[in-house]
This record gives sequence, structure tokens and C-alpha cells, in this order.
Amino acid sequence: MSNKSEIETAKPSFLASIYRKAGGLRQFLISFLVLFVVWEAGVRIFGVATYLLPPPSLIWSEFASTWEYVLANTWITTSEIIVGYLVAVAVSVPLAVFVAYFPTMERMFYPIVVFLQIVPKIAIAPLFIIWFGFGFTPKILLVFLLSFFPIVVSSISGFKSIDDESMELAKSTGASAWMIFRKIRLPNALPSIFTGLKVAAALSSTAAVVAEFVASDKGLGYLLLRYNGDLETPMVFATIIVLSIVGLIVYYAVELLERIAIPWHVSQRKDSDPQPTA
Repeated sequence: MSNKSEIETAKPSFLASIYRKAGGLRQFLISFLVLFVVWEAGVRIFGVATYLLPPPSLIWSEFASTWEYVLANTWITTSEIIVGYLVAVAVSVPLAVFVAYFPTMERMFYPIVVFLQIVPKIAIAPLFIIWFGFGFTPKILLVFLLSFFPIVVSSISGFKSIDDESMELAKSTGASAWMIFRKIRLPNALPSIFTGLKVAAALSSTAAVVAEFVASDKGLGYLLLRYNGDLETPMVFATIIVLSIVGLIVYYAVELLERIAIPWHVSQRKDSDPQPTA
């Protein structure tokens, strides 16, 4: 009973956790505020031409006049990122399970996976345009390809990292294969899986923009090419910032899911452990 009460006492309160996260957010916002102030002052003091490096105030004013058009294209790119990313997750994790359970699958498919990762994606994009046209499909496929490799490699590593002693102990208790997978293999693999998911989330926005660079008449990649060609540098910066925000949202959505799924893992507990008191 005393052990239980000690554990409950050691757990940080929900309000304390929210306060810490709010403090981190404040530091994040202050850092960017300082960056924008220095940027604005430097451009004005040194008289840098706006087509080379516009001040943040000009970027904001230009964006404010066309925000509806930019956000309409943002939704197009975001949908490409989300759909391609989810397809990569749906294919990668089950494939990693098969590879972990059947070594023959690893010998058959792993070289193909590595080959697909080595091939430059910008070289594959024109082929997707030829095969599938200028629609939604080639963009999804490119996001899928760029997201697939980090997820499958991390997932395979996670599923194969369980030690033999734990497996033998579970089998000796009469646990079924499904029970071993659900209680041992999957929880043990989740930290590695989420590592791959976060890497893929960071790469997915790049893949969508590359696909739109190749052939598209809408989306943030298309806007970047158009504004760059017209030397509308403030809108180039505005589009880049919007794209970065989309990428951050996807990344932190995955990180939030990780905190919910594996709160017991050391990577999630280290920030919430109570500070020792004298």
C-alpha cells in the first residue's frame, strides 16, 4: 500500500505538466520573436533589397493580402502529405511484422527497399507523371516512397530487438503467438516505430513539394515556383513559412500520438519525472 502511495505521489500533476509545456512554448515563441526582430532590423539597417531578403513585416503584409489563395493551395499539399504518409504507415508496419517473423521475407524484400531508398526521388517523379498523369496519385506515391523507408527500417529493428530470454519465458508460460505479439513484441517495438514515424513525418512535406515542382498547377510547390519566377520574394518566404508550419503540425501530431501510446517509455517519462527535493 505504501509503495502505491509513493508512486502516486511521484507522478506529476496534470496542471504541472501543462505548465511545463506552456513554458516550453513561451521559450519557443520568444526565440522566433527575437529572430524576426533581428531580421527586420538587419534588413532595414543594411538596406538589403526586398527581392533578395524582404523584412518580416513585408512578408506578413503580402501574405495578408493573398492568404485565402495560399491557404487553398495549402490544403491541397496537406492532403497529399497526409494521404501519402498514412499509406506508407499502412504498408510499412505490416511488412516489418512479416520480415521480423519470416527471415525469408527479409532476404527477399529488404534489398528492394534499400534500392528504392537509394534511387533519387526527383528522378522517379517524372515517371509517375507519365504513368498516372498530373493528378493526385503521383504526389501521393512520391510522399509514400520518401516516408516508407524510415518507417519500415525502424519498425523491423523494433520487432527484431526483443531478447531471446523474454521470448523463451513467454513461451514457457504457454502464451500464444498472438499474445506474445500483443504483450511483448508490439510494446517493445513501439518506440522504434515512432522514431521512424517522426522521421517520415519530417520528410513527407519535402516529398509533396518535390512532386509539385515536377508537374502541378496547384499546391504550395507550384506557388513556390510561380512566386520565384515572378521574383515575388516576400511570397516565396511566406509560402515556405506556411509549408514549414504544416510540416511541424504533422510532426507534432505524431509526437502527441507517441506520448499517448507509450507513456511508460523512458523517452516520455524523463521530462515529467519530479525533481528531487532536499
